Amino acid sequence: MKISLNWLREYVAFDGDAEALAEILTMTGVEVEKIERRGSDIEHVVVAQILESTKHPKADRLSVCKVADGTGEPRQIVCGAKNYKVGDMVPLALPGAVLPGDFKIKVGRLRDVESQGMLCSAEELGLPKGEDGLLILPPGSEVGAPLGSIFPSDAILDLEITPNRSDLLSHIGVAREVAALTGLEFTAKRVRNAELNSAHPVEIAADECPFYSVRKITGVAVGPSPAWLRQKLETVGIRSINNIVDITNFVMLEMGQPLHAFDAYKVEGDLWVRPASAGEKFLALDGKTYELNSTHLVIADTARVAAIAGVMGGEGAGVTEKTTSVWIESAYFQPTSIRRTSRGLGLLSDSSYRFERDVDPAGVLIASQRATELIAEIAGGAPGELRIGFGAKSQFGFDAEGAAEGIEYTGSVPLRRERCARLLGVEISDDEISAILTGFGLRQSETGWEIPSFRPDLVREVDLIEEIARVIGIEQVPERRTARFAPASDADREYDRLMDLRRRLAGFGLHEARTLSLISERGLKYHLGPSAVQRLRNPLSEDHAVLRPSLLPGLMDALARNGRAGERAVRLFEIGRIFASEGVEESLSLALVLSGPVAPPSWRSGALRNVDLFDLKGLLAALFGANVHFADAQSGGVAYMASVAIEGGIAGRAGQLWPNETKLLDLSAPAVFAEIGLSAWLRCSDAGGQYREIPRFPPVTRDIAMIVAAGTMHSQIDTILSGANEPLLATFDLFDVFTDPSGEKMPAGKKSLAYSLTYRSPERTLTADEVNAAHARVKERLTSALQVQLRE
Repeated sequence: MKISLNWLREYVAFDGDAEALAEILTMTGVEVEKIERRGSDIEHVVVAQILESTKHPKADRLSVCKVADGTGEPRQIVCGAKNYKVGDMVPLALPGAVLPGDFKIKVGRLRDVESQGMLCSAEELGLPKGEDGLLILPPGSEVGAPLGSIFPSDAILDLEITPNRSDLLSHIGVAREVAALTGLEFTAKRVRNAELNSAHPVEIAADECPFYSVRKITGVAVGPSPAWLRQKLETVGIRSINNIVDITNFVMLEMGQPLHAFDAYKVEGDLWVRPASAGEKFLALDGKTYELNSTHLVIADTARVAAIAGVMGGEGAGVTEKTTSVWIESAYFQPTSIRRTSRGLGLLSDSSYRFERDVDPAGVLIASQRATELIAEIAGGAPGELRIGFGAKSQFGFDAEGAAEGIEYTGSVPLRRERCARLLGVEISDDEISAILTGFGLRQSETGWEIPSFRPDLVREVDLIEEIARVIGIEQVPERRTARFAPASDADREYDRLMDLRRRLAGFGLHEARTLSLISERGLKYHLGPSAVQRLRNPLSEDHAVLRPSLLPGLMDALARNGRAGERAVRLFEIGRIFASEGVEESLSLALVLSGPVAPPSWRSGALRNVDLFDLKGLLAALFGANVHFADAQSGGVAYMASVAIEGGIAGRAGQLWPNETKLLDLSAPAVFAEIGLSAWLRCSDAGGQYREIPRFPPVTRDIAMIVAAGTMHSQIDTILSGANEPLLATFDLFDVFTDPSGEKMPAGKKSLAYSLTYRSPERTLTADEVNAAHARVKERLTSALQVQLRE
């Protein structure tokens, strides 16, 4: 929401600068995203009138103009624009002026013709872009007057309004807030409605429209808006169209109530509110045709749809220069209906933005009356009949007196002064409470504080206390306690273990990723578990249609983006919640994806080796302990699969993408992945690391090589050596695997495994005989258990 500081000052006597206002709003809960400077108060830029225009003698695209600048002597200017005519008022930059971009103006010659300044476009003056060519100023502008008198300097505050504060989506709403926060006078004039007793009914055939009104205005003269109206709209980024449409936009920005104008002579019969028919076509003001369905609410006449309710009007009943009579619509629509229609059609507008967040129903007729008065003043229209209607289930009802005042109170909320003091920690007097809440538009009654309809967010006692806190300032709340000891809970211990896991992964060179909980249907191909998933009934987009059953789809997208950006070595992990279709609906999971070379290329490193499943297994062993095992699982789809067992239990799955899938992700190297369930791991007690004394006696190393069947796995050797109960065997490592497909050096169906075995005693230095005896026992166990053939 863009707020003009100059415009705001018409409703509240705030004399500070934009930064001071931004500080007040920010400290009280209204975020100011940025401050923009508008206007064009540039020294030596004045209003000039074109007296004469002739063709440049040496350039077909240039003209030589004589202009009056208020000095009494015509000034010669060479100009390249074509959109002006003799008599127009235009901005003139005199020699010595410095335009935005540090563009300095001086007397010069263009194709041998002297130019004593420059006629300017809107962009050259730092104003919003208009039509191509010169900026044409209002006809009544004073020749020689500074341009700042027409485009005064202004500051635009871009506010981020939370969905519950729809009252701040207007200049009057923000002015009321500023007045309440600062104690300044709120000077917005109250508009009284016309007599309502003679209003005609409007047919409403949809519950989504509790209240609807249209007022006819005849004898209007559609044309350009006056300068003050155009300036206000353009300052906050709204393009001027014509005086009727500009008035509806002005009232919306001033009061927060969206309006719409129909050409009365293009409306066949009466306007009414109904659901659209399935397949009904509608040509909107944006020039696009939309196909509607029965969930869309429309404003229609007897022949066609005239507007999509609360979203956008149609071309068929739009206001043009030939319009002489209009219907001005002002209504209240249910926010959920407008949001569903706007999102479903992909059609967003300033009106839908406000209706989605709930407008003030008491302001519907007041905004209509405000627009009626402005149209009579600017376009010469005469107010005609008023039509109002209520939906079948509408709870809105206005008596003539209440509607004329535009004030509705929706209920009463009690407030206890002692409760306020207990929550804030500071005593607030009754007079101070009354002044604060009255400033926000509330009214005191016997049962508490009556809430105005423009503040639907105030429903509880604590809401009123919060309003008081915003005014007195949170810094006024005294500090009572800096900290309190709390014993560690299960949540604390879980958090600590997960943070330790994150730090260890980062220490291994992985980067943490955070992906969305909603994924697309196509991302499910990386979900390698059960096929049933949780789908959204009404997703915002195709890319956010499924609750992720795995972390891998999001990480694969991140892997692909890194690969396309030229990153060769990608190491990513994520810890997050996944969602199942049945059983435990949410669980915590860890996912890893790795691709690219193990080490960066170097003149010392020789041939590069890409990361593989064994690197992944080593990483998991470093995280969860050495007892990590891979076992073949059902493969297919996008990857080779293996199940991962930690301490004997199935913990997750790991694998490697097939080469064709790697190419689809634009990766130049193989990609491996793993996903481990953490819920069971977190339930286990954390015994911490195991520490051993540094050995005091030297080790003795023996190598052993054996010929085994090609299907023999390292895990089988690991099990035999670990279970050998040989007290002197400290460690063992596989250092060589040899196969010979030709069968010349190794029989077919066989392979050679070579291990390095380390023997050590914690009590003494071993003798050669002790080591030889222990080594012989190990070889005998391998021979008897696996019938290996030892290579001596």
